[in-house]
Amino acid sequence: MRMLYTSAVAEKHKYFDDQFPDEEMLFLFRKNPVVMRKGLVLGMLGPLVGVLPASIKPDLGFGWFFGGLAAGTLLGLLLFFPSWIAWYFSVFILTDQRLIQVVQKGMFNKSVVDISLSQIQMVNYEVAGVQQTLLGFGTITVQTYVGDLVIHDVHHPGKIQKKLLGVLRDQGVIAVNHPVEGTDEET
Repeated sequence: MRMLYTSAVAEKHKYFDDQFPDEEMLFLFRKNPVVMRKGLVLGMLGPLVGVLPASIKPDLGFGWFFGGLAAGTLLGLLLFFPSWIAWYFSVFILTDQRLIQVVQKGMFNKSVVDISLSQIQMVNYEVAGVQQTLLGFGTITVQTYVGDLVIHDVHHPGKIQKKLLGVLRDQGVIAVNHPVEGTDEET
């Protein structure tokens, strides 16, 4: 009986489908909700279009107004839904072994990038412009041996970069570009 309890405790919780048995998820982050702004604008047009017939011809009555408002709200939600799906299901997962980028592109198209922590050389961020500064989002660039992973519209990029660098340091990955001690190069 004790052996059964020990094996159940030893099994780690699986947070996502592709998680390895010996892997621990450290944190998950998403893009800033501002990426849904186009869908939100389209969604807000729905109720406007719905009440348009009752606004043009007021003698139709309140039934047409509220019916149009309800139909327009439903239309607005349908127009906003794909934008929300793309935001909600696009995630960035940092584990003790890798960085995983899952990007949902539409309803039935998903892209996954998987980078081992040992491949990461440098992590930088940029907040450019008034809009990004006021709304608190920016771009994170993860430089690897095979190229750069650029993550746009990240919410609080400075905090995310600090967490990424902390995990890299804790895992023993050195993400610093400087000459190795004992060489003839001087900085």
